[in-house]
Amino acid sequence: MTVISEQERAILNRREERFFRRSSHTAARYLRDMEALPGLPNAMEPFLTALRHIYVDHKGIVTSRPCIGTYCAMVPQELIYAAGGMPVKLCSGHYTAFQIGDDSTPRDACPLVKAVAGFREMKTMPIYENCKLMVVPTTCDCKKKMADMLSQEANVHVMNLPLNRIDDGAISGCVIEYHRLIEILEAVTNQSVTWSRLYDSIQMVGVSQQELSRFLEFKRQDRALIYGTHVMAMMNAASYMSLEQWTAHLRTLNDELSERQEKGEYVAKANRPRIMLTGSPIIFPNIKLPLLIEQMGGVLAADETCMGERFMYDPVVPVDMSFNGLLRALANRYVRACTCPVFSENRQRINRVLHMVHEYKIQGVIYHVLRGCLVYDYEFSLLEQALEKENIPVIRVESDYNEEDVEQLRIRIEAFIELIKLKELKEKGIRSIHDE
Repeated sequence: MTVISEQERAILNRREERFFRRSSHTAARYLRDMEALPGLPNAMEPFLTALRHIYVDHKGIVTSRPCIGTYCAMVPQELIYAAGGMPVKLCSGHYTAFQIGDDSTPRDACPLVKAVAGFREMKTMPIYENCKLMVVPTTCDCKKKMADMLSQEANVHVMNLPLNRIDDGAISGCVIEYHRLIEILEAVTNQSVTWSRLYDSIQMVGVSQQELSRFLEFKRQDRALIYGTHVMAMMNAASYMSLEQWTAHLRTLNDELSERQEKGEYVAKANRPRIMLTGSPIIFPNIKLPLLIEQMGGVLAADETCMGERFMYDPVVPVDMSFNGLLRALANRYVRACTCPVFSENRQRINRVLHMVHEYKIQGVIYHVLRGCLVYDYEFSLLEQALEKENIPVIRVESDYNEEDVEQLRIRIEAFIELIKLKELKEKGIRSIHDE
């Protein structure tokens, strides 16, 4: 056991104090910026409180279940709930942790991994320290090395994912991986994953997906009933509260939006460009991009990110009601239906984005790339070509977990929104000439 001197302890204490002060300040400021957007629904308060509890107050998850940390939306939360655990998403957009981890990771590592390294070094965030197990899928090379880094001091399970998710062999391989994960979960929670517990957890998640489906109907309206930045906060808050709590709060939010719709109360004018955000995940407190979109006169009408709608979009639909049949249904939902660019063949992702463009009446797409996130960056050109055929403007923006690029992003986003407005005016002019 290493013994440190009083002087070294004092230095460490001062460093921890600076970490808490700087990280709390950043998170609190972004929460204030979100609250400053007009038309904040009253029902958003529980979601914002959950983010404040974790990132401003630096508190842990309030639950009696063992916390199981996950580092990807492809980890089936149904398995964790069936084992009596509480899934906690540990991916973070933490600026201060990123800056600390930047010193101990390769220069070109993605910001998410650098933030994880920073949390590992500081050992002061309860949501990380309280997890009994961390599940890391092999979605990219950085995640693989991150798993090795975390395993030196934490209980880590690496979940292997197929590169090709089309054939049945890939799904069978996922079922084997789920059995491995179940054994680990049972050892951690001391509860067995039975057929009935697994089925009940699938049903519980299904109820949440139904409520989210109701919410998405409000988002498809021609005029916005809620700002997309608030939606991103709501989806991020699902990382830090039980699914039952999150669903209950979402139901209250839906009821409030329904009342707004009946009264004709909208948060933005009808002529605001409807923007879609896709690419690398938007993770609190790195919420600068959604804020800039809506501060610059756009409406974030849809997102296709793993911390947004994709997280709970597809339901689990069992056909074979055996235990393995339920696991295959999970694999079909979390792997085969997933639009993450990590897979070798990914036309489904392009089709999904194009479908959402028409479904949400999107006028422009912003493709977000976290610096060093090669899997998302690689697919930009494919999506750009597909959107050009649909006459939909698209722009690629690259960012990091810092605020040094905010002004540059502001200029580019403002110019993109003005481009969309000009395009719409020209098309209306052409239509009016034809009408005459």
